[in-house]
Amino acid sequence: METFFVSKVSCTTFAQIMRDKILEKSGEMFLTLGFKSVTMDDIARELGISKKTLYKYFSNKANLVAAATGAVQQAIDKTILNIKDQDFNAIEEEFEIKAIFKEMFKNAKTSPMYQLKKYYPETYQDLMDREVCMFKDCNADNLEKGIEQGLYRPSINIELVGNFYFTLIFGVFESELYSQHMQEVLRIEYEILEYHIRAIATEKGLAELEKQLKIINQNK
Repeated sequence: METFFVSKVSCTTFAQIMRDKILEKSGEMFLTLGFKSVTMDDIARELGISKKTLYKYFSNKANLVAAATGAVQQAIDKTILNIKDQDFNAIEEEFEIKAIFKEMFKNAKTSPMYQLKKYYPETYQDLMDREVCMFKDCNADNLEKGIEQGLYRPSINIELVGNFYFTLIFGVFESELYSQHMQEVLRIEYEILEYHIRAIATEKGLAELEKQLKIINQNK
C-alpha cells in the first residue's frame, strides 16, 4: 500500500513537471515566433518528446495556446505585484513594470496580443477580461500612491484617468493605425506612458519623469 501511494504521488508529480515544462517552452515559443507559425510538431521537437506525448497533456493547439497564455499572464502578474511591493516611487514603478514587458518581448517580431486576437479570439477575450481587473486595480493603486507622494495632482479623477490610460494602452492592439512590429509597439507604449504621466503630474512628478526618460535614453 505504501509503495503504491509513493508511486502514485511520483507519477502525479512527474505529470505536473512535464505539463509545466510544456507550458514554459510553448509560451516562450509563442511569444518569440508567433501563435500562428509555431506548430505542435515544433513544440514537441524543442522539448525532445513525441507529439503523442504532447497531445496526452493538451488535446489540441487551441487548448495549449489558452493554457500557455494563462501561465504567461500569471507570471507577469506575479512579477508586477513583486515590483509594487518594492520601494519605488509611483513613476519609477510604472517604468519598472514597462521594463518587464520590454525584456519579455525583446525577441518577438510581431505583437503576440495582435496575433492572439486575430487567430485565437476567444482566448484573447478571456485574457482581456482577466487583464482588465488586474490593470485597473494596479493603476488605481499607482495613482493613489503618486498623489500621496506629491507626484500626481490631487485633483485628478482616479477612475477616469485609469480608463483613459487603459484605452490608450490596449487601443494599440485594437487599431489598424499602428504597426504590429513588436519593437514599434513597445516604443509606442513608452510614448503612451509619457503622455499619461505628463497629463497628471505635478512639477515634482515632471522632474521624476524627465529623470526616468533620461535613464531610458541612456540605455538604448
